[in-house]
Amino acid sequence: MKLTKRGHYSVKALLDLSLQAPDNLASVKAIAQRQNLPAPYLEKLLIELRRAELVVSVRGAQGGYRLARPAAEISLGEILAAVGETASPLHSYAPDISQAEDWVTFSIWKRLHERMKEAVYSISLEDLYYDARSWQASQGENASFVV
Repeated sequence: MKLTKRGHYSVKALLDLSLQAPDNLASVKAIAQRQNLPAPYLEKLLIELRRAELVVSVRGAQGGYRLARPAAEISLGEILAAVGETASPLHSYAPDISQAEDWVTFSIWKRLHERMKEAVYSISLEDLYYDARSWQASQGENASFVV
């Protein structure tokens, strides 16, 4: 599965929000600085994530973004779909009987496609957070937590 810039930045932004207290709001500028992302591009992605009801936004000087639901209830598949990315890890290998060598090849690719799509939707933002924390711990005390 290839994660595009849109998908990658969106996941990083939501992981950043998952580090905040549930009631705290994070500004686009703060998220962009912490995660080394371009703020204008990030703002566009956060608007799309808000439309998909994955984040909540508050306007004003003290405004910003927070997760709309707990991280355990937001899937990688939802994040990718919200920003127009395919949630299908085998998108470029999508089953097409006209391209398959035979029905067995078609059937195998179709089943792999379905299982991997299920897997993308079963990975939660919380799972990704713990994976990142585990990686950080394996790098030693000097590793910073930039997702």
